[in-house]
Amino acid sequence: MRSSTGSRDLVVVGAGIVGASVAYHAARAGAAVTLVDAGRPGGGVTADSFAWIGASGVLDGPAAALRATATAEYHRLGTELPGLPVTWSGALSWNRQRSAPAAGPGQTIVDAATVASIEPAVRQPPEWAIWAPDDGAVDSVGVVERLVAGARAHGTRVRLDTAVTALRRDAAGRIAGADTTAGPLPGTTVVLAAGVATAALAAPLGVRVQVEPSPCPLFRLSAPAGLVRTLVSTEDFDLRQVAADRLIAAADSPEQTLAAVRSTFRGAESVELLSTRLGARPMPVDGEPIIGPIAEVPGLYVSVMHAAVTLAAAVGRLVARELVDGTVEPTLSGCRPDRF
Repeated sequence: MRSSTGSRDLVVVGAGIVGASVAYHAARAGAAVTLVDAGRPGGGVTADSFAWIGASGVLDGPAAALRATATAEYHRLGTELPGLPVTWSGALSWNRQRSAPAAGPGQTIVDAATVASIEPAVRQPPEWAIWAPDDGAVDSVGVVERLVAGARAHGTRVRLDTAVTALRRDAAGRIAGADTTAGPLPGTTVVLAAGVATAALAAPLGVRVQVEPSPCPLFRLSAPAGLVRTLVSTEDFDLRQVAADRLIAAADSPEQTLAAVRSTFRGAESVELLSTRLGARPMPVDGEPIIGPIAEVPGLYVSVMHAAVTLAAAVGRLVARELVDGTVEPTLSGCRPDRF
């Protein structure tokens, strides 16, 4: 389906993983793109993501069709950008309930013996777990750097350490670009992909973007080599090994997480907490991505979401098609800003 004529002169605000993906895909499609960020690529909440990539178990919800494409889109992106830092380790999940749930798409229920074969260091393998063999994880900042490099290779102008102070409109009320601390950036379309800052940038135009900051703690821990082989998700933590001597965990309490890791895995007695980061992820009020044009401000397009790292490869490609080709992507139909 095709809408009005697409735009070929874009300003993308935000060089996190969503903005970088939009800039890369739009430039690859032939648009003239300027990517602008107040900091460095991936330097905001992208760096605080646990960065789990998975489409398994997706069943329903307005963005179900979008989420179901996550792993396939990252495989596609990896062929376009060789060396993309993605690890396809699979994901193993369990909790303390006695009966196993039904497996969703891409999942199987495995027994204790299988858990022990997948994660040999688990002290007491649970009676059941959910195994998602196609899931993986990324180095989120590394992915952003590759996307920005790819965008540059297709002609994107990148303006870093440059804060956007306001969005510009012409006499007819259409978007005309952005004002920044380094001067104006002209453009017929502005894409707001600035995470939690998106709402503040849109507000002076009378546009309410219903997204709020949500804390996302991320802990880095020392670890013996090979302690954790997959992504492990329990009631206590989401955990994965990111280097021979490093783990990262997404959880609520550093002390409880450290105790849980030591009690869950053999050989984890020496694990120590190295650092704690507390990011502010953008959380739409209904939990679903907010992606699409703002009808009352022609030329303004919003792309903000939770699970941004998971969805970035898919969202970048689909948003670029809408903006550059003028198509209307049905996969994004449940994500439109006008649903509020």
